[in-house]
Amino acid sequence: MTPVPRPLMILVAGPYRSGTGDDPARLDAHVRAMNRTALVLFRAGHLPLTGEALALPLVEAAGGTRPGDPVFEEIFHPVAERLLARCDAVLRIGGPSAGADRMVARAGELGLDVYTGIDEIPAAR
Repeated sequence: MTPVPRPLMILVAGPYRSGTGDDPARLDAHVRAMNRTALVLFRAGHLPLTGEALALPLVEAAGGTRPGDPVFEEIFHPVAERLLARCDAVLRIGGPSAGADRMVARAGELGLDVYTGIDEIPAAR
């Protein structure tokens, strides 16, 4: 009998601000895309995370008023980088994004698996 792969904690890294001009509707569309991908991973038996899910509420609580302001810069990417230290892998989705590419590079430095397609990740169920 082939063993079922264990559930992985996977950071979903994709564009957030890239290509949006910081338009709230476009930012939200990027978050929804990451969340849809995270749901697929969850249904495959994994524990998906997005940095946005943790960072954006912290940015708001700290008084951030817009993407790219000093509070945003203090919190947004550092949250994802700290998450990576606890993850097994990163899944890079979407189009161009310096931030998502930064997470992929950091994952490589940490020796984590880096996936570029959801079909590369074995189901854990």
